[in-house]
Amino acid sequence: QVQLVESGGGLVQAGGSLRLSCAASGRTFSSYAMGWFRQAPGKERDFVAGIIWRGGNTYYADSVKGRFTIARDNAKNTVYLQMNSLKPEDTAVYYCAARKNSARTIFTVDGMDYWGKGTLVTVSS
Repeated sequence: QVQLVESGGGLVQAGGSLRLSCAASGRTFSSYAMGWFRQAPGKERDFVAGIIWRGGNTYYADSVKGRFTIARDNAKNTVYLQMNSLKPEDTAVYYCAARKNSARTIFTVDGMDYWGKGTLVTVSS
């Protein structure tokens, strides 16, 4: 059974940094694509960043390019989201997700196969 467990959320001031972690278990994820999504109060869940586990190609939403970095640690089966220069509009619950099909380079909510429970990030102004 696939399990994705996020951690690292919290309260930070605007301009600050946080690193989210997603510990993945239950599968060999080398053929998977992993993504981070976020959902702000009253809004839809949106794509933030994605990575193809094998090869490490990365993809970002325009709103976070240059500020966020996604990476994976093969030995720890963990995906990270380093978030710098945080803004109040980055406030949301952040979700880790996994997809079995690693060929596609577009990440959508409907296209992901497994989800974590989320971790809350609050950025104060």
